[in-house]
Amino acid sequence: MGVLLEVKDLATYFFTPEGIVKAVDGITYDVMEGETLAIVGESGCGKSVGALSIIRLIASPPGKTVRGEVLMNGEDLLKMDDSQMRKIRGNRIGMVFQEPMTSLNPVLTIGVQMSETLELHQKLGKQAAMKRAAELLQMVGIPDAERRLNDYPHQFSGGMRQRVMIAMAMSCNPKLLIADEPTTALDVTIQAQVLEVMKRIATEIGAAIIVITHNLGVVARYADRVNVMYAGRIVERGSAKDIYRNPYHPYTLGLLRSVPRLDLPKKEKLEVIEGFPPDLINLPQGCPFRPRCRFAVERCAAEMPELMTVGPNHTAACFQAKDVNASFLELQRSRGIV
Repeated sequence: MGVLLEVKDLATYFFTPEGIVKAVDGITYDVMEGETLAIVGESGCGKSVGALSIIRLIASPPGKTVRGEVLMNGEDLLKMDDSQMRKIRGNRIGMVFQEPMTSLNPVLTIGVQMSETLELHQKLGKQAAMKRAAELLQMVGIPDAERRLNDYPHQFSGGMRQRVMIAMAMSCNPKLLIADEPTTALDVTIQAQVLEVMKRIATEIGAAIIVITHNLGVVARYADRVNVMYAGRIVERGSAKDIYRNPYHPYTLGLLRSVPRLDLPKKEKLEVIEGFPPDLINLPQGCPFRPRCRFAVERCAAEMPELMTVGPNHTAACFQAKDVNASFLELQRSRGIV
């Protein structure tokens, strides 16, 4: 299994009248062929901006990718001209956007919107494109697909619209699928169905997936590897198993401890991550998580921690990584889990 995508020192800033927002500030990671990589973190941490930077959909002005490389099969997407990128988007890289109601054109039928991609990238005629669109709707579990091609987005439920977005993203058999919060605003049952559909089709066509989410349940079930983001940077990365069983960053620990567990007493309160996300225009000196961290020491106020190896293929950007991990393991032992 080879490397499909390499992101190297990617930084995307927004230049506003109030100052420079460092939405993504030097992230580096790779995606292997056929794997599912999760990017997790709270709202505003840079997850979506990082994904949109890969396919160059950052609005300029005010946004601009100021440095970095995005290599797909050795080609730097950031150096391609607009015509080259149009051949990549929707063809080699598919994307499921965060809100399907705003991503679908309300005045065009589903059939018109789906067939457009097929006509452009697959060079299909109108009838062949509509036939393929119906097949794709059937693949994602939408009944009476041929008739529903004539319907408009408002005639579909939220879950059905998300299935349409998945069908559109998968229509050209892309090598990479980016799913930005694919289960937002869906109930739990529909979430599971949508994710299963996306994973099944990706497996069938051999596509890798980058799934962007704040839902750790999604990560646990579907991801092979995980990048945890905070304040525009990756603060921990490793396999899903390592992130859940051996977190080394206090932010990762906070995310895990704020998730409801069925194996704990009903009266036990959820822990919260105290404080507020940092102002990306005026980041504090040193570690950006320091004001919210109970493990912080003097060094954290002066230096920005870089990603350090804490285990096989597992890194964390924390000077107190060992103490964080020890605290987590002690908590697990007290609960009788370890």
